Amino acid sequence: MGSSYLTDPVVFLVQILFGLYILAVLLRFLLQLVRADFYNPISQFLVKATNPPLKVFRRLIPGFGGIDLSSIVLAWLLKTIELFIIVSLTGTTINLLAPFVWAIPELVELVINIYLFGILIQVILSWVNPGSYNPATALLYSLTGPVMRPAQKILPPMGGIDLSPMLVMIGLILLKMLLLPPLRHVTSSPFL
Repeated sequence: MGSSYLTDPVVFLVQILFGLYILAVLLRFLLQLVRADFYNPISQFLVKATNPPLKVFRRLIPGFGGIDLSSIVLAWLLKTIELFIIVSLTGTTINLLAPFVWAIPELVELVINIYLFGILIQVILSWVNPGSYNPATALLYSLTGPVMRPAQKILPPMGGIDLSPMLVMIGLILLKMLLLPPLRHVTSSPFL
């Protein structure tokens, strides 16, 4: 058994624990950005789960133009800490500033994935249980609405079938393919 025998499970746990909390912080930010229902039970869970560190950050970092900058900074710092822990566990030697920069494309990818999976879940729910109310469904429609509305104007439903989610998903995947490689290259080249 090599040194990765225990390292791999610890890295996995670090990625899961940090990843779930970063996801909660970014979901809170995105739901505030689209002005989703604050009284939704899922919104309330996200607020309660992320409020303790955000209270501290809001004292130091004010919002700007209705955008909660403290949530973005918290997600960025958490992703930086996660990357620093992973790099430390694997024994890789890097510049200490590298995780701060590497966190940026990781967070961009996570936001794109949130929208991709949100739209995919919304499509599946429309097939399985159309027209029913669920707090999660209401939040999904609030979250994906700003991205879906322009696509629905371009590609309206045809014969009762809405193909606009496919158009948006293709656009998001293209965005990942065109935006993330150059962003990763720019953020990694000074720190190699």
